[in-house]
Amino acid sequence: MHLVVQSVTDRIIARSKPSRDKYLSALNDAKAKGVHRSALSCGNLAHGFAACQPAEKDSLRQLTKANIGIVTAFNDMLSAHQPYETYPNMLKQACMDVGSVAQVAAGVPAMCDGVTQGQPGMELSLLSREVIAMSTAVGLSHNMFDGALLLGICDKIVPGLLIGALSFGHLPMLFVPAGPMKSGIPNKEKARVRQQFAQGQVDRAALLEAESKSYHSAGTCTFYGTANSNQLMLEVMGLQLPGSSFVNPDDPLRDELSKIAAKQVCRLTAMGTQYTPIGEVVNEKSVVNGIVALLATGGSTNLTMHIVAIARAAGIIVNWDDFSDLSASVPLLARVYPNGHADINHFHAAGGMALLVKELLDGGLIHEDVNTVAGYGLRRYTQEPRFVDGELKWVDGVTESLDKEVLTHLDTPFQSNGGLTLLKGNLGRAVIKVSAVPAGNRVIEAPAVVINDQNEIDALFKSGSLDRDCVVVVKGQGPKANGMPELHKLTPFLGTLQDKGFRVALVTDGRMSGASGKVPAAIHLTPEALDGGLIAKVEDGDLIRIDATTGELTLLVDENILANRTAGTVDLHHSAYGMGRELFGALRSSLSSPETGARSTSAIDELY
Repeated sequence: MHLVVQSVTDRIIARSKPSRDKYLSALNDAKAKGVHRSALSCGNLAHGFAACQPAEKDSLRQLTKANIGIVTAFNDMLSAHQPYETYPNMLKQACMDVGSVAQVAAGVPAMCDGVTQGQPGMELSLLSREVIAMSTAVGLSHNMFDGALLLGICDKIVPGLLIGALSFGHLPMLFVPAGPMKSGIPNKEKARVRQQFAQGQVDRAALLEAESKSYHSAGTCTFYGTANSNQLMLEVMGLQLPGSSFVNPDDPLRDELSKIAAKQVCRLTAMGTQYTPIGEVVNEKSVVNGIVALLATGGSTNLTMHIVAIARAAGIIVNWDDFSDLSASVPLLARVYPNGHADINHFHAAGGMALLVKELLDGGLIHEDVNTVAGYGLRRYTQEPRFVDGELKWVDGVTESLDKEVLTHLDTPFQSNGGLTLLKGNLGRAVIKVSAVPAGNRVIEAPAVVINDQNEIDALFKSGSLDRDCVVVVKGQGPKANGMPELHKLTPFLGTLQDKGFRVALVTDGRMSGASGKVPAAIHLTPEALDGGLIAKVEDGDLIRIDATTGELTLLVDENILANRTAGTVDLHHSAYGMGRELFGALRSSLSSPETGARSTSAIDELY
């Protein structure tokens, strides 16, 4: 193993020992109780299988056949989740084919950040992860199930499903992906039209036409944002079948992979031959594997919060120092938009997950000795699914990239590190992703332009007052303030200013997510303004220094001046009501810092 990867893994194991021991003890207690349906009264069990067919009822009466719960995030407003409409019946039949039963245990909410960007509903996005986790737990709480299939892909949905699933760590579970849509217009063209619209050079009709050609059909959006980062993470953590993440929805492989996933989870139950509970698949090594793979591909910064929250649900304590130290040692092997012009389909065609896993394993950058849903050992994930004589089999993946501008090798990386850096200074701690930021733009010292809402940038841009070197500071955007919405509205404006030759950057206690691109963005700043963070005292004209090479984030204002300066108020009135936001006040106020996962403080913390 690479010395840094091993060192970080060892310290996570040591740091997590008390909480991980408690988690595994609870898991083992649940294991010891055997088939939990046996604890149900006759009335309980009768309710549980009342709507089943006679053969299914007979199987569930006998307590000798596995019952698989299906937790689905289907809705047909999300292009990524629309294919899930037909999955339950297909998965049920596949389970029946191997003598088991499956029931839909729950439907969980699934919102689309692409629809809510810049809208009030975006302030519910991060909060929805906690709702999804709780909904998953409610669905599995009936004590009817021996395993589960989790149907989710996008942003907060996968982390929510996984957090909820880990509270049932004694059950085996597989994620079942649905795949990305086929490629639309080139991402470079989409970005160009967005910047033209921001400058008033094209109208809304032209912008909508470009967007519609990019997001054009069922399937996951093809850029490498949080949704596709989730899929890559799940596969490298051994929670999806090898090579299953990026097969298009209409590919014949897609349905066959889903059927095999259903059959495989039956084998992994305590009644099967390969009992593998999810709480043992997710361990310190698999968490490190997920982090390394994301860093090696320039994955979404959202995962700097979600992985922390997921890990804590399994009693594992991860922090941003772990991410930063790993990033310094993990080379960048992929260029996928917004870190390049290619999309996830090009990544898949170039060699995809099988080649990525092989490179990382051969370089000692990820742990091979882990449990996965496909069996013990991650080397299995260097294979990819193919039809051979009409039968689905896994064959060795390619050993050479088929497009080295998209996916490369350890001896020819795009850069020597993963591009994610921890920033520290008097402003606090933040993360910055520089895998797409030109080297000459990674250090900036410029006066602040302070706004309290991303929508304020439009007028400033049109007035020409941003035509200079500046650091745009957006405060009052943290988890407790307004649910930490993503600030994508800033991207076209800041990108245009950078293209004009101005040195610009962003500092915020909010998020940018998978859209973090060519403009340096210090995001997830903690402590947030509402928690007494120094960002609340920043004023227009204050000099700010961001150095992504040394990890510096400093407000260059005399300490005596800052001590006598009153913090600006965080106006939450406009975020408290409307679009359902009033229902989430208590949850919002309970969220922890981004570095601790932006989690709802809960019994998990009390237990661990």
